[in-house]
Amino acid sequence: MSDAAALFSRALASHQESRLDDAAALYRQVLGEDPRHIDALHMLGLLALQSGHARDGVDLVRRALALNPTNEAIHVTLGNCLRESRRFDEALACYDAAIASAPLFAWAWYSRARALLELGRLKEALGSFDKSVALRPDDAVAWYDRGNTLSAMRRPSDAVASFDQSIALRPDYVEAYCNRASALLELLRYDDAIADFDRAIMLRPDHARLYCNRGNALVESGRNEAAIADFDKTVALLPDDADGHWSKSLCLLRLGRFEEGWRLYEWRKKLAAPVGARSYAQPIWTGERNLAGKVLFLHAEQGFGDTLQFCRYATLAAAAGARVILEVQSSLVELMATLPGVAAVVAEGDPVPDFDLHCPIMSLPLAFNTRLETIPGSVPYLHADRDRAPAWRDRLSHLEGRRIGLVWAGGMRVNDAAASAIDRRRSLPLAAFAPFATVPGCSFVSLQLGPPADQAATPPPGMILHDFTSEVANFADTAALIDNLDLVIGVDTSTPHLAAAMGKPVWLLNRFDTCWRWLLDRSDSPWYPTMTLFRQERPGDWESVIKQVTLALAG
Repeated sequence: MSDAAALFSRALASHQESRLDDAAALYRQVLGEDPRHIDALHMLGLLALQSGHARDGVDLVRRALALNPTNEAIHVTLGNCLRESRRFDEALACYDAAIASAPLFAWAWYSRARALLELGRLKEALGSFDKSVALRPDDAVAWYDRGNTLSAMRRPSDAVASFDQSIALRPDYVEAYCNRASALLELLRYDDAIADFDRAIMLRPDHARLYCNRGNALVESGRNEAAIADFDKTVALLPDDADGHWSKSLCLLRLGRFEEGWRLYEWRKKLAAPVGARSYAQPIWTGERNLAGKVLFLHAEQGFGDTLQFCRYATLAAAAGARVILEVQSSLVELMATLPGVAAVVAEGDPVPDFDLHCPIMSLPLAFNTRLETIPGSVPYLHADRDRAPAWRDRLSHLEGRRIGLVWAGGMRVNDAAASAIDRRRSLPLAAFAPFATVPGCSFVSLQLGPPADQAATPPPGMILHDFTSEVANFADTAALIDNLDLVIGVDTSTPHLAAAMGKPVWLLNRFDTCWRWLLDRSDSPWYPTMTLFRQERPGDWESVIKQVTLALAG
């Protein structure tokens, strides 16, 4: 055996034993003996990829490929180095070249699918994964990634079947149990999902994130106390885990345990995608400092509903002696001018006047030491514009009976998987409101915005739905329209918040895993005295909610 061959054998053995530094040194010695050693170039490039240095691997593997342009394995390794370097088009060309040379090469189909999945080309990715598992049906990882693709395509039943195959091949595949649990949650199969998290925890009992994931599943199933125990386990194993602390805060708030809940809610500022965590030279106001004579800058965070619900604290701050500057989303600026006590309203991104102290809007309940019995629940605190409202009064004068605004869907957050999942649970199609059409003496008005608003063009049989939303440019316009309605019925999104803040009667259609702000086992809200809650009796059961609301309308 030549020196190069002997060195390569030793390098390969070290590589297989995961002694990567030794393997790299030996591969380099091989190339010192023979700079055109194809396998050493290929394997050293593969090792660079495995070590997280894909860019270094590209040149090495290109040199190997130049020496053997038809080798399908080298094409795939080069493709994988390029994929990890975010050079997707070049990577796909490499996989296609490998497939052209060896159409039955499962690794090429799998690697091609991975690149397509990262590009979001889900249908193409699924086709390549299908080819991969057909050629190599014993590949647990390929079945797993195929399941992830189906989940991303919102085909949870098919995803579960793919994860089933993966787990059958590798019964200790923790990630497959977790992702199958996520697909089961989409199907509202809570007990099965929790059982999968149980299995994952049995396999990795010291993995903190598994407890947090199971805790979130327990929340969805309505078991908040059990969820708190899991979040406690998460932070016991990983004391600085922001998700564990923050998730526990939501449970505590849902249970009405505000003192600890508001304190832990501050962990949102340390999430992977921090919320409300702005930094200024001026200090943050946490409730201790006297506000008399101070300029307090309050900045909105999270969604429109959060701003509409918690802007009420600006009035309390003004009553404590502060000159309040309020920053909100641009479409709320005109409406917030009606909020008592606010000296100036600015839009997000606009220059802010000088201030002494600042506070994110969702930290105000903590700063004011809010408890259930001290919630500032007086309404109205937001008002319709004096000029806009009369114009809508004339527009709606021909509508007979009770004028009822309808909202059937929330905002779709396509770039946030968790928020998108919540939106699917809180929203329903307009067709589900069909029983409302059987109640006499009602005129229905669409308040729905966004893509689901298109459904207003084809209301349920028998329902006459008036749609003026093309004339609504911002929340001030919506408020003027709502000012001329008798009732708003809607899912948990910003419009019911607005109506309730204006003191209008609101019937909220509430999902089973209710948002923390609506508490538990209540049909009223201490935040909004004119709101009535109609909560699902079972997960996904909108039929019972619509039945209750229809009876209430008839009554």
